[in-house]
Amino acid sequence: MNFRRRNREKLEITLTPMIDVVFLLLIFFMVTTTFNRATEIKIKLPEATGAELSEQPKVLNLTIDADGTYYVNNHQLLNQKLTTLKKALLDVAGNSRMMPFVISADAKTPHQAVISALDVASQAGFSQITFAAIAPMDE
Repeated sequence: MNFRRRNREKLEITLTPMIDVVFLLLIFFMVTTTFNRATEIKIKLPEATGAELSEQPKVLNLTIDADGTYYVNNHQLLNQKLTTLKKALLDVAGNSRMMPFVISADAKTPHQAVISALDVASQAGFSQITFAAIAPMDE
């Protein structure tokens, strides 16, 4: 009888197959995932207290981002000329100058861009002009 101990090989855990599986899963999810790009204009509204605007069936929205770029009903203008802005406002409004006109300007928008927009809206004959704002956070 041979009672000598046989030398056993050390057991090793090989991680290579697990890493391969993880990389395959990563590639699978990257290829099959659809990325949704929101085409919304990113602006940060200034804070103000006041009454909320009641919902109107048709509202003319003028959005001004932090760079002073104009968007009429979420459509960017071709250029930043005031004549282009006036034409776009008149095209959207048609014959109705009594529709509510809402200016949503970013808190960091240049003051001149907002004043110019107000001037163009006044020249176009709009009288119900309001500004969009968010309620201030209570501390």
